[in-house]
Amino acid sequence: MPFRAPVTDFQFLFDHVVDFAQITATERFADADNDTRDAILVEAGKMVEEIMAPLQRNGDLEGAVLENGVVRTSPGFGDAYKQIAEGGWISTSADPEYGGMGLPHSITTAVNEMMGAGCLSLQLNPLMTQGQIEALEHHASDEIKATYLPKLISGEWSGTMNLTEPAAGSDVGALRSKAEPNGDGSYAITGQKIYISWGDNDFTNNVCHLVLARLPDGVSGTKGISLFIVPKFLPDENGEPGVANTLKVVSLEHKMGLHGSPTAVMQYDGAKGWLVGPEHGGMKAMFTMMNNARLGVGGQGVGVAEGAYQHALGYAMDRTQGRSPIQGGTGTIMDHADVRRMLTGMKADIFAARAIEMACAVAIDMGTATGAADWKARAAFLTPIAKAFGTDVGMKVSEDGVQVHGGMGFIEETGAAQFYRDVRVTAIYEGTNGIQAMDLVARKLMDGGDAAYAILDEIEDCAEKVRESMADLAEPLWQATETLREATEWMVAQGDLNDRFAGSVPFLRGFARVLGGYYHLRAAIAEGGEGPRSKLAKFYIKRLLPEHAGVLAHAMEGAGDLYALSPDELGAA
Repeated sequence: MPFRAPVTDFQFLFDHVVDFAQITATERFADADNDTRDAILVEAGKMVEEIMAPLQRNGDLEGAVLENGVVRTSPGFGDAYKQIAEGGWISTSADPEYGGMGLPHSITTAVNEMMGAGCLSLQLNPLMTQGQIEALEHHASDEIKATYLPKLISGEWSGTMNLTEPAAGSDVGALRSKAEPNGDGSYAITGQKIYISWGDNDFTNNVCHLVLARLPDGVSGTKGISLFIVPKFLPDENGEPGVANTLKVVSLEHKMGLHGSPTAVMQYDGAKGWLVGPEHGGMKAMFTMMNNARLGVGGQGVGVAEGAYQHALGYAMDRTQGRSPIQGGTGTIMDHADVRRMLTGMKADIFAARAIEMACAVAIDMGTATGAADWKARAAFLTPIAKAFGTDVGMKVSEDGVQVHGGMGFIEETGAAQFYRDVRVTAIYEGTNGIQAMDLVARKLMDGGDAAYAILDEIEDCAEKVRESMADLAEPLWQATETLREATEWMVAQGDLNDRFAGSVPFLRGFARVLGGYYHLRAAIAEGGEGPRSKLAKFYIKRLLPEHAGVLAHAMEGAGDLYALSPDELGAA
């Protein structure tokens, strides 16, 4: 079954679930009407189906390699990237002053998800560039903006982010890379960075690295870190790539998946770079890029889930096996209850995760357009949920996709395993899902739970309106929301952050489960309670939503029993 971009699902979500109309009602995004939006989604879907999806398997089988210090990308990736860039798919939300389209981030999020579903290895490249564009728009000097933004937006140059070092993973403040002033406004960057997605390629004219490093007077920890833009080739007086900078790709990682995406170890030996943002303000500037990337990574999870689901569905519709309990006689495995359970669960979770992703994107757009604190707070609150739940769904759906294939899922030729191998890292990079959960229960509850309670009030208001007409869906959701409210109150009341952290992952899971139920209910309401979306909502609310009770009970247990077993006892036979 060839990949089909889920354009109609995005259109339905925008029109009936996440209220895209409120974005176009703002002055900032008044031109992004439904006709414009839908035309972009349709064209993006065609591009993904015709250009990116055909490269999915080839990128896995013939991955990027490093030959004599030069990165060689997978066959076809260069031509596809050129079409992506020329189509404007890198710059949909970028500033029009520098050549971008200035469209709502929610449209870009939908496009990016479809691109990730088509070929995640290639999609990573423009996603990194988009994050760099946003960081420069917010924090760079006018001179840097003028030099770099037009090239990044056009796709002539690409961008990366360089945070991680061998001794500084999640603890970024432990980094050792240093920056010494050159006396001419530039800096000499020295150090090694690891896990750099698309650290180099053979199809853009320049690769621009955003690098975290410490100035000589930088204090230890994150407060002493600064951000620098360090290009592969130094721009000449005309802004074109000039002499090579003193940086190089040391090696490419041999990875479980994403073979088409070159993940580099980068070495900087006094490489020339320029400060982005204020001295020692690197983390704030980098987080602009990372927050963009975190929602994007959540979308990657949902996109891979979509690809894995379609792959499994196609196999299940064709695979003849056993006696059909529906038709009698020999039938396809689609007729078997357990296969149907997996496929329906996959579809229901994809819709829930996609709706959370798009609701977060809409909140980002509304915060941008209005400057309202409540929209910004909602966007911040939803971001870790969108990232973690989206990637969790990507892994679970991909795993179920292998199971639907049975023994053939374990055979690489079917391509079923690739989805899982590719998506597995999304729960790790851009902040592990555990870190997302810790962020949710710590920083995102610093307001006393106001942002969380506003969402819970909205869910209960929706459920109340249809509590009689759609009681089988509204009542369980209302009750689940009350349980989630109690868990949120418990989290807010904990003075010891470690008690919150101990239950943070199940708390995030429970919040996502309830949000998924809410968006499924809204879909059923839009359909009048009759139709395929209403049937899917019933499956989700009856079979998947009940998980919330167990995970929220787990969330409120505190940290004590996690440390009851000593390290020796944990290791005992």
